[in-house]
Amino acid sequence: MAITSFVIFLLSLLLILVQAKGRNASTCPKSFSCGNFTDLSFPFSLSTQPDCGMMSMSGCDAKPYPRIQLVPGGEWYYALEMHNSSVWLGDPKLQTTLTQHKCQAFNKNFSIPNSHFMSFHMVNINKFFKCISTSNNARNITHKKNDHFVGYNMYKGCEGFNIYYNLPKGADNLPTNCSLIRLPIHSTHGDLFNMLGPEILIEWKLSDECNECHYGGGQCQTDKANKFSCQKDAKTPTSSTDQRKVTTKRKMGELILVTGASLSTVGLLALLLFCFRQKKLWYKYLIRFWESNAEDHQKVEEFLKNYGSYAPNRYNYTDIKRITNRFRSKLGQGGFGNVYRGSLRNGSEVAVKVLNELKGSGEDFINEVASISRTSHVNIVSLVGFCFEGHKRALVYEFMPNGSLEKFIYEERSNGVRQLGWPILYKIALGIARGLEYLHRGCNTRILHFDIKPHNILLDEDFCPKVSDFGLAKMCMKQESVVSMLGPRGTIGYIAPEIVCRNLGGVSHKSDVYSYGMMVLEMVGGRKNVDVGVDRTSEIYFPHWLYRRIELDEELQLIGIMNEEENECAKKMVIASLWCIQTDPSNRPSMSKVLEMLEGKLDSLQMPPKPYLFSPSRSEVDSSVVELA
Repeated sequence: MAITSFVIFLLSLLLILVQAKGRNASTCPKSFSCGNFTDLSFPFSLSTQPDCGMMSMSGCDAKPYPRIQLVPGGEWYYALEMHNSSVWLGDPKLQTTLTQHKCQAFNKNFSIPNSHFMSFHMVNINKFFKCISTSNNARNITHKKNDHFVGYNMYKGCEGFNIYYNLPKGADNLPTNCSLIRLPIHSTHGDLFNMLGPEILIEWKLSDECNECHYGGGQCQTDKANKFSCQKDAKTPTSSTDQRKVTTKRKMGELILVTGASLSTVGLLALLLFCFRQKKLWYKYLIRFWESNAEDHQKVEEFLKNYGSYAPNRYNYTDIKRITNRFRSKLGQGGFGNVYRGSLRNGSEVAVKVLNELKGSGEDFINEVASISRTSHVNIVSLVGFCFEGHKRALVYEFMPNGSLEKFIYEERSNGVRQLGWPILYKIALGIARGLEYLHRGCNTRILHFDIKPHNILLDEDFCPKVSDFGLAKMCMKQESVVSMLGPRGTIGYIAPEIVCRNLGGVSHKSDVYSYGMMVLEMVGGRKNVDVGVDRTSEIYFPHWLYRRIELDEELQLIGIMNEEENECAKKMVIASLWCIQTDPSNRPSMSKVLEMLEGKLDSLQMPPKPYLFSPSRSEVDSSVVELA
């Protein structure tokens, strides 16, 4: 089936090449390069060939960027980035005035007129009122402010005028003595000069008439009455001699094109047949990638169809660049890709995880979108939306100001002081347990996370924990006690033993319980449970050390315990965690039972059996085949 599809694709390509005519005969190039931009084509053109396009490019060898003119006779800007139907522009003069906080910035008024050929939309432009503030009309301005600017912000740092704005709504009315100006914004926070930016995102759309004219071999023009006209064969020579020369060249070009395309197609088919007969591995991988990529897109479309209006927002890649202000503020990075800080049009802050294009087949991405879209809980991070455009994949989450739990429990401390006090640590442990109980019991479909670790616990401004990163999650019916898995998944140090050694028991929600227990023990100790970087003979397995001290009724000697109440919280966290990391999954409590232990009295807790395991050696770590998040 895959062979047949590929052959049909090649033959279709040949047919398109054979039929390609029209503007081939024109003096206008099919594509050109300018600066860092390659494969540019209509409606772009070089300034030396203005008739070949609508938007002119100039200074292609200039640094740092080439220049672009959107409309004939219009202003020139830097061309920063280009996409299918949008372009990022840079205004160097505006950048200078904004950097120096000069009020000349408010003399600008960005406006691009639409033409018969194309229309423009300025995405990150906001409207502002520039109102004269001289003493002669101060009373009038005050009156107008009461009428028009209720709820608006005012900037009065410029001599002779004030600026009124209401982000992100902008302004619609135009009072007397005020003028309307349009300026680009890149943030909704800080003072006015920090909100403004020199970069403008322009989306353009070619008119249907011009689009049809261009692909029919003509050039979009206006006649004497300033009405649209399609000029065809404008470059065709009029003399019979010249006509014969052009005709001969055209036929020779078509012959070369057809011959080359035919030979290429035959060669590809021969190579394909050879690889099929020889069963080459690379060919199998090619077909598998081709089919899996199509399957990934089909899964996303099916997911959107099934969820209907309840599906998260879907953004295109241009939206992602606008939200992150072209990836300006990086929050962190990992094997999956990078995380950037962003802002939506309504002013809400978000964290945008942009996935590496080469990571996996897309199953992790679809897992995360499908899993987290089923959740709604205070201890589960909220998914605002996602981007799935070709190989571009991104996830848009609510922003967590305090980042991940990881940075609060492993960093070095001084003078016996913890970064987070025991009341906050206890609150975090409770919150994570509630989030996991919800995933295991509260959803219509049980969700197993399979990668619980400090890095995947995010903290809001009040240190309320939220479980994140569902790339390795697996969904199952509530009545299912054991799930099937093709291979190990998780992170070394938190993986339940039955995931690696299947003879220890079935993989189930108890695997998340194990990871939770190991993580809470690291919160208690402020260190890794086992340091695989030290000599095996000098290594101390922290859970065993804790078990021994509780068994002998000795002080835990944990850092930062100030009173008996905090000591009791610490012991409850330790005992509950020691139950969670039992080797046999059937001996581990459910997350509901873990919550009972943490919220109950210390005297009611029984000591678990000693957790025999799973202090993995370096050789075990190196030989384990796991999916590292």
